[in-house]
Amino acid sequence: MPSVAAIQDLYEKANRALGKLDGLASALPEVSLVLYMYIRKEAVLSSQIEGTQSSLADLLLFEDEGVPGVPRDDVREVSNYVAALTHGVQRLGEGFPLSLRLIREIHHILLSKGRGHDKDPGEFRRSQNWIGGTRPGNALFVPPPPANVMECMGALEKFLHNDPLPTPTLIKAALSHVQFETIHPFLDGNGRLGRLLITLLLCAENVLKEPLLYLSLYFKKHRAQYYELLGKVRTEGDWQGWLEYFLRGVKATCDQAAHTATRLLALFEEDRERIQRIGRPAGSALRVYQYLKRKPLTTVPTAARALDLTEPTVRSSIRHLADLGIVKEIGARKRNRLFAYDTYIGILSEGTEPL
Repeated sequence: MPSVAAIQDLYEKANRALGKLDGLASALPEVSLVLYMYIRKEAVLSSQIEGTQSSLADLLLFEDEGVPGVPRDDVREVSNYVAALTHGVQRLGEGFPLSLRLIREIHHILLSKGRGHDKDPGEFRRSQNWIGGTRPGNALFVPPPPANVMECMGALEKFLHNDPLPTPTLIKAALSHVQFETIHPFLDGNGRLGRLLITLLLCAENVLKEPLLYLSLYFKKHRAQYYELLGKVRTEGDWQGWLEYFLRGVKATCDQAAHTATRLLALFEEDRERIQRIGRPAGSALRVYQYLKRKPLTTVPTAARALDLTEPTVRSSIRHLADLGIVKEIGARKRNRLFAYDTYIGILSEGTEPL
């Protein structure tokens, strides 16, 4: 078990890394683009932990109505996660508190379509659930009975609002995640919502100006330890072991997010300079390129509609971008040919390979 001094050292390192990430977000000239893709990467990763097999590319294709043939079930679940997270961040930005009401709103969106739509979206459970096994008697873990859910969630809400005592935000995020997963207040979607709660708390307490910290990749890479430590908190009261794991995850995730953002900025600047050197076609090519940063998988008709350009103009621009090695054709379609900003997607997709 780590010492209190070791936990304090980790806390300070994690806090500094979080501050560095927040500062980087403020300096990014196109933070909305980075945020747009980070949210989607988190949605893919968090859903993969629950067993979906969708990739980031699947989600991007699903969101583009001009591209048919994307597998629907898993990717709809991931799309729901994007909508739920976006709703939560918007509500907090409007001044709405991180509360049980908001948690239920987010859960309703998370399970509104596809799998789980019949599991009482937005409602705390009224029946017993369990984790592992075929019944409570042989389960790995049995959450509190339904009659106690509201009382437990009420206590969690008070804790989020510093009742009975103020708690440093990162520590609060670590402890509230365990508490939420232990209560398991919904029939489905608890894992995804519990991970989402971490980011929402950091935003609610203004530790992050933008929702750029997502721990799902860390949890995915170290998932055996994740479940083991959650279990040890419940059975042995090993909070310090969990805090060490959580704080290491925050620091590692902040460092990785900052590194990724820096790489993307360098990529954007390099590609922009290369496009400008092609001469007269650069104007239209840059417009298509800017669009590809928002929609890195697209077809000519879709891009033409979005940019209010003719299809021949977009097709010509994409050909120039392909000659520069910026755009790559995906697949071998004769109609609605699909083009990708390949290097950009590659950087963002690191770690999102299905389990």
